Amino acid sequence: MCQNAPGAADAPENPSRRAFGRVVAAGAGAAALAALAACSPGDKTQAPPSGTGVPTGTPSPAVADSSGSSAATPNPSDSAAPAGPAPAASAPASSPAAAAPGRKYSLTDPASPWVVVNKHRALSPAAFVPADLVQPAVRLAVSGEASLLNSTTAAAAQRMFADAAAAGVVLVLASGYRSFATQTATYNSYVNSRGRAEADTASARPGHSEHQTGWSFDIGDGGGACSFQPCFAEQPAAVWAKANAHRFGFVVRYPWMFHQITGYYYEPWHLRYVGVEAAVDMHSRGVATLEEYFGLEPAPAYL
Repeated sequence: MCQNAPGAADAPENPSRRAFGRVVAAGAGAAALAALAACSPGDKTQAPPSGTGVPTGTPSPAVADSSGSSAATPNPSDSAAPAGPAPAASAPASSPAAAAPGRKYSLTDPASPWVVVNKHRALSPAAFVPADLVQPAVRLAVSGEASLLNSTTAAAAQRMFADAAAAGVVLVLASGYRSFATQTATYNSYVNSRGRAEADTASARPGHSEHQTGWSFDIGDGGGACSFQPCFAEQPAAVWAKANAHRFGFVVRYPWMFHQITGYYYEPWHLRYVGVEAAVDMHSRGVATLEEYFGLEPAPAYL
């Protein structure tokens, strides 16, 4: 999530990447205004785009794939199978038959590729640190801890970046791992400058960031345009990732017009590793969010 990444680009004294209303004030073009419409809060019911469905059975078991992902010990109490549709979801789209039930990963263990972290579901332990952080051999726009991912995500990212390059698209790792200490400092700086209510719209609270798990990262475009801005959705990197990331085990974690479910506005740059089988299953069924896929309640705000 760009909103909780440290650095000059999102320092509290600078405009929040989520304050898209200021794009209008600055005289944004039609494309940016279209993105603004999707990223602006309102009173309208949050419905998925036409054709978006929800799973009707258990997802394919995310067994170890070519990336070398290994399963965390399943916990029956938190390893949910996809359930019925979320209140705001549309009717299921035409999709393949539900996969037979199989081995599942934990939804609460931060070392699990299926862990779900949102405004209702904090990491446990709160100060979790991945045991296998590595720097992937990809193009980097950051250094230090922000250039790290867990080893499974790093391997999958390397394959994805290479495939994109073969297609003439340059992906850049713009923000990777973020420690609990870094998230605490970033969030507190927002609170001190803007107040807690606004901070909660711009930065994840400590212990509630996917970046801390090592399973997520933000991408940029090789051309450098529109980083962490609504117009990034139109850049080659975002267009390619939206169409192809699932083949490498990634999903766009905060999709268009689903902030009433995920708790975050559209972030075409934020990718999350869930394993090839789960990502392909979500893509083929048209399931937009992890909350819907695993039958979890929407998490639009902190409890």
